[in-house]
Amino acid sequence: MRRLIPFLAKPPTVSVIRLQGTIGMGARSLSDAALAPVIERAFARGKPVAVALAINSPGGSPAQSSLIAARIRRLAEQKKIPVHAFVEDVAASGGYWLATAADRIWADESSILGSIGVISAGFGFPEALAKLGVERRVQTAGASKSLADPFRPQTEADVARIRALIDPLHQIFIAQVRARRGDRLDASADLFNADIWLGRRAVDLGLADGIAHLKPKMQELYGEKVRLVPHGQRRGLLQRFGLSLVDSGLAAVEDRALWAQYGL
Repeated sequence: MRRLIPFLAKPPTVSVIRLQGTIGMGARSLSDAALAPVIERAFARGKPVAVALAINSPGGSPAQSSLIAARIRRLAEQKKIPVHAFVEDVAASGGYWLATAADRIWADESSILGSIGVISAGFGFPEALAKLGVERRVQTAGASKSLADPFRPQTEADVARIRALIDPLHQIFIAQVRARRGDRLDASADLFNADIWLGRRAVDLGLADGIAHLKPKMQELYGEKVRLVPHGQRRGLLQRFGLSLVDSGLAAVEDRALWAQYGL
């Protein structure tokens, strides 16, 4: 009926983008390349009055986090569309980076936010190899080519080179949070030590703007008749049935480890 009577006002629409999972270039991860068409559609179709990000991510790649957040901000500013982030279980590390792309961040009382830090982790087992009688043979052109080689002892030079990477990354992350949250942040709190907080405390610290859920908050802001239009990645037939021809077991273990940090 509404299509036949064009002068009737249409209810406002809010585009909803679900950002769930670890961040990186894996087949099941959130990446800028995979999300680009989703984000573009969310800002373009149906003249939305706002875009809502439903976030549930323990983090992952700093570069992909930055690229995704920057894409959201570019479109928000070009089209002058406000963005709201709604944290579900967790928006930590890169997941919180994604949340900072929003103009307002909302959380549940039990949501976990923060972990504004950078980690470089791995394993080393040179002594185990020696006990097995295994000799490591490697030749490199370039002194740093075998950086963090797990088959040889870690050196002070290795640690220094890794710190030269992760410390600047931490500062980039801090600059992003400060630029997006501004004077809402509690200046007296140590927010950048990679600690995590529950929703209410995150609001007190200025990392979030309030306790709210997606649908009721959008109805409060844009009216009871607001339409929530989901935008997600299109999956192939095998993925729809939970199958994948190429699925790395190691990547799955790493993903599980990221979620496990937050009891999930």
